[in-house]
Amino acid sequence: MHNKSLQDKSFFKNKISSTIISAILEKYMYYLQYEKNVSPKTMENYSLWLNRFLEFCGDIEINKVNRMQLLDYRMALHKNNLNVKTINYHIVAIRAFFKFVLKNDIDCMSPEKLELAKTPPREVNYLNDDEIEKILAAPWAYTKNDIQQARDLAILQFLYGTGLRVTELIFLQKKDIKLDSNQFSVVGKWSKLRSVFATKSAIKALKTYREKREDTSPYLFISLSRNGFGEHLSRNSIEDIVRKYAKLAGINKKVTPHTLRHSFATTLIKKGADIRAVQTLLGHASITTTQIYTHVDDKHLQKVHDLLEE
Repeated sequence: MHNKSLQDKSFFKNKISSTIISAILEKYMYYLQYEKNVSPKTMENYSLWLNRFLEFCGDIEINKVNRMQLLDYRMALHKNNLNVKTINYHIVAIRAFFKFVLKNDIDCMSPEKLELAKTPPREVNYLNDDEIEKILAAPWAYTKNDIQQARDLAILQFLYGTGLRVTELIFLQKKDIKLDSNQFSVVGKWSKLRSVFATKSAIKALKTYREKREDTSPYLFISLSRNGFGEHLSRNSIEDIVRKYAKLAGINKKVTPHTLRHSFATTLIKKGADIRAVQTLLGHASITTTQIYTHVDDKHLQKVHDLLEE
């Protein structure tokens, strides 16, 4: 029976690879998911960006794509009101796709010919010490429900006291963190495992929250609503919680979960932490990403120096 199936030509009907864009793109998405093991969010983004590229170029042979077509594509993205940073994301995805194509011995335009547009320096939105104190005190001051108060405080303490990304926080489970230790591991971007450290305040808030929990949900930070009780909180829910307490605390600036991550890194840099150590704590793949916080520190030092003139 086995030999018969091998002799059936239809069994191997797809053995000859096509070099049209859609066929290679299908293999590339498989490669990202099953060989590179990228996150669902990365899969979603790359699928969106590369399918836009496919829609613009048409389903042609990959070696027919040239530099002028890519310039036209960039112009089309600009005309659709995409900002420079978002257009760069599209170009990065195409470059990665072309590298995959060449790696698999299929001829195409060199990815090195695709340049990224210069972007303005990234603005780092962070909270000062006084604002941090206010937002961390807000659950006690404005939330009466015991378990919600404890949960929200633990969320805020963890975002600020660990530097976790929202996605990393969302999927934490009870088993991931031992309450007698301030160190635990998370799977971050590109499925990389890294060590995370929590402040004593964050661990204390977590203990209080855990003591009030009577459910059997494996997730650490759960929905308390009737319909979604026990499910892990969504990204939007975490953002709403942070926004709510920033407003209640009287903080007159846009505050997101990432603002607390920025505040974590900025505070460490201001206190003299080594930038390489901060890079590791944040889970940044490149030191250049972490270097934005040194510029924040430069502004802080300028203010200190200006005291000489007062």
